[in-house]
Amino acid sequence: MKKFWKMGKTVLIGIALVLTFSVEVQAAGTDTINQGVYAREIDLSGKTVTEARAAVEFYVENLKSTEITLEVAGGREVLITAGDLGMTWVNTELPEEAVQLGRKGNIIERYKILENLLHENYIFPIELDFDVATIDTVLAEKCVKYDKKAVNVSLSRNEEGQFEVVEGVEGAILDIEASIDKIYDYLTGDWDHQPCRIPLEITVDEPLGSAEELANVTDLLGGFTTSYRTSGASRSANVENGCHLINGTTLYPGEEFSTYEVVSPFSEANGYYMAGSYLNGKVVDSLGGGICQVSTTLYNAVLKSELEVTERHNHSMIVAYVDPSADAAIAESAGKDFRFVNNLDYPIYIEGFVKDKKITFNIYGKETRNANREVKYESEVLEVINPQTDAIYADASRPLGSIVTESAHTGYKAQLWKIVTEDGVEVSREKINSSSYKMSPRSATVGTATADPNAYNEIMAAIGTGSIDHVKNVIAMLTAPAPAPEE
Repeated sequence: MKKFWKMGKTVLIGIALVLTFSVEVQAAGTDTINQGVYAREIDLSGKTVTEARAAVEFYVENLKSTEITLEVAGGREVLITAGDLGMTWVNTELPEEAVQLGRKGNIIERYKILENLLHENYIFPIELDFDVATIDTVLAEKCVKYDKKAVNVSLSRNEEGQFEVVEGVEGAILDIEASIDKIYDYLTGDWDHQPCRIPLEITVDEPLGSAEELANVTDLLGGFTTSYRTSGASRSANVENGCHLINGTTLYPGEEFSTYEVVSPFSEANGYYMAGSYLNGKVVDSLGGGICQVSTTLYNAVLKSELEVTERHNHSMIVAYVDPSADAAIAESAGKDFRFVNNLDYPIYIEGFVKDKKITFNIYGKETRNANREVKYESEVLEVINPQTDAIYADASRPLGSIVTESAHTGYKAQLWKIVTEDGVEVSREKINSSSYKMSPRSATVGTATADPNAYNEIMAAIGTGSIDHVKNVIAMLTAPAPAPEE
């Protein structure tokens, strides 16, 4: 009987304590966070939901400026911040949960939580997330530029015309996908919110080729020469510079060659000068003017070697150094490039040189075509479009008497044929391309600025005739010196 009385007394005491605890909790209110509650190292004790949220948001905002060092290829480092990676706070319900801690659940559970808080802090984690697309952008814009591509085993040609093997060099390339995963997993897992270093995933870029493969490069597959003897010093320098940049290229089976990528950028630092080029039906000076003669000469050497052309564009207007449809233009503004693939089973070597104001490209490789097989290319003009009238433009910003003329350009429609013969007998005829060249009339820009209304009316009337020759005659009359007075 005494045993049961003691047990009942204990229960009554426990109930009394719980009831006392319940009254104290109610008296303390339910709108602030209990003592000993933290979000990481942020003390939330006594704070309301709004105050707790502001405290965590302030912490996260400051955390965005934490420096992160990315270790990239070649031992280089890229310094960024956590905010650069699209950092966001995920568990935004934390303030509400903190307020409810010790107030949610049955009375026994709440009692245990508050009792524990008297001896040990309760720490909520601050969960962060990072935007994968933003990480991708950071890697592409700030890290990929430090990639070091492999230098393939290649050939050079000495003064005696003999090929020599140049050993390749390993490269180091950023593995973007693996690096995204590594950054994301670390920052959302083990990161202690302190400045840190993250070594990115770098893969070895092995050089292509070997001396054994390059030993097959022994035969001239095709070559072509054009003349630039009428070009001025600047255009000639551009042709020679472009030729020099391409010379010595080794291309392995399956590799694609981009003329634009090799000869650009068109800048003074890259060896180019201002010279004439086509733009919107007119001849204008631009850096690198004349470079299209380089790509055109290479195009014809590629055709003779029977390599696979993957991109080719004709000029907007006809050029004089090759037949219609035998040209290949490149233009940065128009997105034009001349590209081809080594579709052979062996490497090729591109030789380019200039001599006596002529540019030549030769392509060497292993000849596998039958000796009795011959390839030639024929240009077929389908239509000739001759300019019928002159184009005259009045320019009130130029003084009367000034005139700048441009020559006419005949328009053409043409196509190029590849003709294969064996033992002198034609076995195939294939159309390689079709080209359309704009007609551009002879044009003149005529100055009309004058204080003499009669002279202005006369020059405008002359412009209205549409005849450049008549305009020149009127200008000569208007600007002729007055006759000397008779004595």
